[in-house]
Amino acid sequence: SPTTSTMLFLTRNGNPKGIKDWDDLIKPGIQVIVVNPKTGGNGRMTYLAAWGYVKKKGGTDAQAAEFVGKLYKNVPVLAKGGRDATTIFLQRNLGDVLITFESEVISVDQEFGTGKVDAIHPSISIVTENPVAVVERTVNKKGTGDLARAYLNYLYSDEGQEIAAKHSIRPSNPAILKKYPNVFKPIQLFTVNEVFGSLGEAQKVHFNDGGQFDKLYTLK
Repeated sequence: SPTTSTMLFLTRNGNPKGIKDWDDLIKPGIQVIVVNPKTGGNGRMTYLAAWGYVKKKGGTDAQAAEFVGKLYKNVPVLAKGGRDATTIFLQRNLGDVLITFESEVISVDQEFGTGKVDAIHPSISIVTENPVAVVERTVNKKGTGDLARAYLNYLYSDEGQEIAAKHSIRPSNPAILKKYPNVFKPIQLFTVNEVFGSLGEAQKVHFNDGGQFDKLYTLK
């Protein structure tokens, strides 16, 4: 992927509940706004980030399940998608913290005004990839192969990577990533494959009907 993102927390301005890391999200009385992992990629990555947080600290799957179960007990309503979650948090003023993509911060500032939220980077989070590919069948039919490949290569160029960074999207080029220390705070990042084997495996175990999420959420 030419770029990635990760999951972080948005709190009300001034972070009135003092939220610093995943452990704070399971405290009594904290309301967490998240996307339903069965209906949105944002929600799936949030769930996997929380599970992976426990695993990366040396926890077992049973401990991860317990932790994630406590987290979803603090969720007053499951949003349908990322836009819905932001609306619930900032227009309906529900919740103390919104878990979303790091790249959403700039959109929130532009739409709702700078200073409405604080971005909190947890100690550990997940790499969310933004894969791009040329669809050969389509470009061959339309004769746009050279143009599509040029665009793909541009995403990896210094200029393309700078554009991504300016929009809070993590560039894959480490030299350009380093130029934006105030935007991309240091987080211990892990990949889906590292903890779950693959996205397909995570989908099967956690998000298919009757999977781990259904078990945890029905226990709510």
